[in-house]
Amino acid sequence: MLLASNALCDDYTRKREEMVDKQILSRGITDTKTLEAMLTVPRHLFVPEDLRDEAYADYALPIGYGQTISQPYVVALMTSSLELEGNERALEIGTGSGYQAAVLAEIVDSVYTIEIIPELAQKAEERLKELGYTNVTVKNTDGYFGWEEYQPFDVIMITAAVDHIPPPLMKQLKDGGQLILPLGNPLYYQTITLVEKRGDELFTKHVGDVRFVPMTGYAEEVEEIEEIEEVEEIEEGEEPVDQDRIDLDKLGKEKILLAGIFCGCLIVLVIAWKVTKKDQTT
Repeated sequence: MLLASNALCDDYTRKREEMVDKQILSRGITDTKTLEAMLTVPRHLFVPEDLRDEAYADYALPIGYGQTISQPYVVALMTSSLELEGNERALEIGTGSGYQAAVLAEIVDSVYTIEIIPELAQKAEERLKELGYTNVTVKNTDGYFGWEEYQPFDVIMITAAVDHIPPPLMKQLKDGGQLILPLGNPLYYQTITLVEKRGDELFTKHVGDVRFVPMTGYAEEVEEIEEIEEVEEIEEGEEPVDQDRIDLDKLGKEKILLAGIFCGCLIVLVIAWKVTKKDQTT
């Protein structure tokens, strides 16, 4: 039994090494801290048991409740983009399986991670404790509002798609801190965006295109309100245009009608002229 267990561990270790070599290093990610974390965290323990054979594959996997564990490359890309030094206090929005939190915990001083789905939050917390990640604290709540108790944060990572940067999170980010998120339409594709806060100014950098599951909770309500306002603005803005179009269509139809009447009269006159001419000839 012990030999079988060791062999299994060796197999997963080999798969992690292949994952880092073929999926991460080969794509240009060379940050040492990120690579070491990806080599260390047992990704197969953060996926459902029936998917463990696919844990180190180059794609996202479902973890239940409509959520996923992100593709290894994306985890490495977002982590390395923060250029972590190791002494940071990090806030993660969207715990999911807990894998990204574990990767961050291998690098930074402390991780505070928020998950809106109670079942996922509980499972992630239990899993992280079992694996010895004592520097990770999990909370079940809406991550849109952050975690005021432990602010300010050196870095904030959002692991769900949202079409705007939640203002409460920017307030909880320290001056000089960085926030990274998949920014864009939650229903389509997003851009991993790195945001640096310098005083009252924000400086952004586009990192790459991705597709994440949508951020739920208050973020959805904000998006719905924005969509309604946009529709109302479009309707108000298009009303004169639509009226002009109606007027133009009406004018066009009148012109066509007049042209038709004119052509009809002309044809009648030509026929009458020919008939008259024929009668005169006979």
